[in-house]
Amino acid sequence: MDFYAYRIMVREGIRNPVLQFRNLFRQYVVDMYAKVESERLLYIGFHQQKLRVDNYVHLRDAVSGDGNVADVGKMVVLPATFVGSPRHMQEYAQDGMCYVRKHGRPDLFITFTCNPKWDEISAELEEGQSATDRHDIIARVFRQKMIKLIDVLKKWEIFGPVKCFMCTVEWQKRGLPHLHLLLWLSQKIHPSQIDEVICSELPDPLEDPILFDIIVKSMIHGPCGVFNPKCPCMKNNACTKGYPRAFVKETVRP
Repeated sequence: MDFYAYRIMVREGIRNPVLQFRNLFRQYVVDMYAKVESERLLYIGFHQQKLRVDNYVHLRDAVSGDGNVADVGKMVVLPATFVGSPRHMQEYAQDGMCYVRKHGRPDLFITFTCNPKWDEISAELEEGQSATDRHDIIARVFRQKMIKLIDVLKKWEIFGPVKCFMCTVEWQKRGLPHLHLLLWLSQKIHPSQIDEVICSELPDPLEDPILFDIIVKSMIHGPCGVFNPKCPCMKNNACTKGYPRAFVKETVRP
């Protein structure tokens, strides 16, 4: 992993040709990561004794009892530290249930999506490149902003003191990372305080022009319909998302 990280590193004054190949660069990263994963799996398979596989006696009995006898071969038990393995995912799910059992249901569910037009991403792109050509930059910038977001919520106590949190990052089909964050607060949010936490209106362009520009560019659907028939959401001369919709003064259940 360190070798391939060295290969795609950006160095001042030196042009790295690997980063210039766009689709081939993405294929290169995927192929090299597949090699790294295969090496990790080989290590686990050849070092089962060093990984104390004998301690998995009950797990081994369950697998041998539920498995198919036609599958002839040597069984390899993946430890919970192997990212993406069934035991790794089950461990995370059990941790989440422990949080709920001790602290109750989470108070806030926050989503945070990467914006390819962030200045930190645009400034690092070379001439002719788009954000989709440099997933390495997207991943690094998004992780920095994700850590900063969690620090702001925890240390600045925007919504009050935080007991604990859980988060997961997924990659969307468009190639952008997406964060799902659960927050448990020391002071529960009452229904009468929802309007103080969640706002679904356009900010005043005179009082807060920066936030107004962000909302208009990133959080408004369209225009579509008769105003823009070529919008990606259009199908059979109708918006697949159901826009435009009628304005309402209060939040209603769909």
